[in-house]
Amino acid sequence: MRHLRPVDLAREHGISTQAVRNYEKDGCVPPADRTASGYRTYTASHAAALRAYLALIPAQGYAMSGQIMRALNTGRIDAALTAIDRGHAQLLRDRGTLDAVEEALQDLAPAEGAALQPPTGGVAFSIGELARRLGVTPATLRNWEQAGILTPRREPVSGRRSYGPDDLRDAELTLLLRRGGHGLDHIRTIIEQIRTAGGTQALYAALHDWRQGLTTRGLAMLSASVLVARYVELLDVGTKVGTKDFRKARRGTDASGTES
Repeated sequence: MRHLRPVDLAREHGISTQAVRNYEKDGCVPPADRTASGYRTYTASHAAALRAYLALIPAQGYAMSGQIMRALNTGRIDAALTAIDRGHAQLLRDRGTLDAVEEALQDLAPAEGAALQPPTGGVAFSIGELARRLGVTPATLRNWEQAGILTPRREPVSGRRSYGPDDLRDAELTLLLRRGGHGLDHIRTIIEQIRTAGGTQALYAALHDWRQGLTTRGLAMLSASVLVARYVELLDVGTKVGTKDFRKARRGTDASGTES
């Protein structure tokens, strides 16, 4: 078995030997063997573990990548796969949210220019004034607030609600989306995205960047899956992982168990 030095692992990825030692200390790379003089020696399995970990980071983030590798390095393959599955599930939820926001913005597009003209300056509305402006009841505005869509300020003494220009924008958007058949939970997600982006026009650009980010993350997950699978193949799957059929599944077998 060929032995590798910390510098051999580090050079492949353009990182420092200290980073390699830190990854080992954190459990992201299995413990190294030691020479009689105390120097670390690594194997192809360690190199594969480091490749898998570094590929997981853009796909799953630092915390989840460390969790996955620590599970693999201690023989808990099911725990590692569960963590990977959570990342894929979150990506799917993010795609669903993005699709919903884009769909809602398309619904808003024809009416947005005429309907959304919030006042400037320090103009504020009471709940009754805003209700009359929108043609809804105060109870409706309170329901939107309870759903997390509106966040009016409260007068310190009386506790009365005060709605500013941003509240008016959010309320008018909500009214348009409700007319389009969107539910309150869906609308809350859209309003939160608009607040973060700074308005609907800025949101269009943000959504484009968001979709590109999801695509990049999805491709990173594919690349990481390949390297994680290669690393697991190097483990002693019969004793450490407890799934002796893993290699057969990777290679492909027929019903009789003969390799195809």
